[in-house]
Amino acid sequence: MGGASAEALAELLAELKRRSGRSYEALARRTGMSRSTVHRYCRGEIVPDSYGTLERIAKACGASKAELDELYRRWTHAIASSEHEAAGTPGLVPSHPPADADEIGAAENTPAPDRQGTGPGPRGREAAGGTPEPSASGVTPRRFRSGDVRHKTFLGVGLMILCVFVLAASSSPAPQPSRRTPQWVSGPSWTLPEAAVPRTLFGVTLNTGTGAMPTFRVGAVRLWDGGTRWAEIQPERGAFDWSVLDRHVEGAEKAGLPVLFVMGGTPPWASPAGPPAPYPDGTRAAPPDDLNDWDVFLRALVKRYGGRIQAYELWVLGNDRRFYAGSMETLVEMTRRASRIIRAADPEATLVCPGMGQLWTAEGRQAFQRFVALGGYGHCDVAGIKLHQRTPSDPPESMLELVTTVDRAFHQAGIHPRLWNTGTTYSIRLQRPLDETRARNHAVRFFLTGLYARNLNLERMYFYNWGGTKIPIVLQAVGGVPTHAALAVEQLQRWLVHAHSRSCGHGIAVGMPENVWQCEVTVAKPGDHHEATIRWTIAGTAETTAGPRVRAVRRLDGTTEAVRPGDTITVTEEPILIESRS
Repeated sequence: MGGASAEALAELLAELKRRSGRSYEALARRTGMSRSTVHRYCRGEIVPDSYGTLERIAKACGASKAELDELYRRWTHAIASSEHEAAGTPGLVPSHPPADADEIGAAENTPAPDRQGTGPGPRGREAAGGTPEPSASGVTPRRFRSGDVRHKTFLGVGLMILCVFVLAASSSPAPQPSRRTPQWVSGPSWTLPEAAVPRTLFGVTLNTGTGAMPTFRVGAVRLWDGGTRWAEIQPERGAFDWSVLDRHVEGAEKAGLPVLFVMGGTPPWASPAGPPAPYPDGTRAAPPDDLNDWDVFLRALVKRYGGRIQAYELWVLGNDRRFYAGSMETLVEMTRRASRIIRAADPEATLVCPGMGQLWTAEGRQAFQRFVALGGYGHCDVAGIKLHQRTPSDPPESMLELVTTVDRAFHQAGIHPRLWNTGTTYSIRLQRPLDETRARNHAVRFFLTGLYARNLNLERMYFYNWGGTKIPIVLQAVGGVPTHAALAVEQLQRWLVHAHSRSCGHGIAVGMPENVWQCEVTVAKPGDHHEATIRWTIAGTAETTAGPRVRAVRRLDGTTEAVRPGDTITVTEEPILIESRS
């Protein structure tokens, strides 16, 4: 791709890599790319459409400004050359001169290895005494001699010359293929009218039956895996045990936190032959055999907690057969019934449609799209989706791919429900814990990803979980003190308590290095009204310049650094708040 220009680009990049002494693995970690991608760029196997990608590698190698300028010059030449090659523009001189006559003759008279029986191809097997293999069309190729090769070569050259004359005589030039380069758009990913950052953006799922609440700042709580499954509340037909749920609701009321109650876990008596859910008490993954049992539970629940529980998620995971093994038609009917019953008893309650997870998989997406097609979201106020990275070490921002997938499905159906992130992946407890620094940064960026997706109707992020410790990022153990990750999340909330979001964007589209992300807010509190930017990288570091009104940089540890316009601000994977003067 790009011929000599691409080689010149790769030569400079490889020299910067060699001089830095860094391995491909080290550069991959610092730039947020895969090792193979960095390797291919340095070898000239591919030329990226974006210069920022190469700039990240060069900066990680310690390139000077002059070297960055030269890198940019070579990149533009390589892109131009590859575009010409892709378009096949007549009259262009090839990057490499064609082989001379001697080379052509040598190539012509050199038999291919598999035709001599030395290679692994079908000709080699045939020469070794085997039977010729048929081609993809089912026709067995005939054996031919080297003289046939020469004859066919001359015939091919003649045909090529004839084609050239035909094309030259044509008055209508053939359409030329174009390089598939995405349209360049400069600016943030979105700019919307200012809106207050809701406190409820910062939610957690309680993983305890004690009724205890977080001792650091959060904005909402969700109940699951803490003794409140349907099977635990109604162990027998007609018998209810509200003790654990009472503790949760009372604890949340004292803390001033809105509660999201989650349905799920059919009692064994309601579906005796149903497949078991992943719990040791016989809880079933199937819907109840008689949906009237579902109605009875709902009426008892909302009668007891109407006005005290603010929202209901109508099933924990509707597209994961470990938690729901019924038909999607039945799930839509259960959703319809729940909507009718809860709205009649508590019109102010928010109804969240059954949570949809496994969105990284085709199976999960298909089941979710089936629920959409059946009109399930017509019975709810909010869509519950399970956002998570493929692995905990992946950047939290990668969750935005799932939000986009969901948004497209809704757009195709002509609906645009509000979104709440109500969970994670079932395999989270099997994943390795993150080190303290990455755990802190990822916990904060989990919620920033929710803020970033405001333009896609994402309103709440329920972190999974609070109280448990067998997960990659721990916020606080029950009875323990908040971790550094939890305290960093609390600091983020302090930054945003009086903030109104107005735009988010990343990379060179907003005048930043490609690995830099940011969200812009306006802070309005008594005696102070100013603009601020939360900025971070998805991987590695980046150098940015303070704008004309910048006054300070605040960090997650609570420290503040005075900054003057024009100063260099180093951005890392730890988000910072850049404040401007009033």
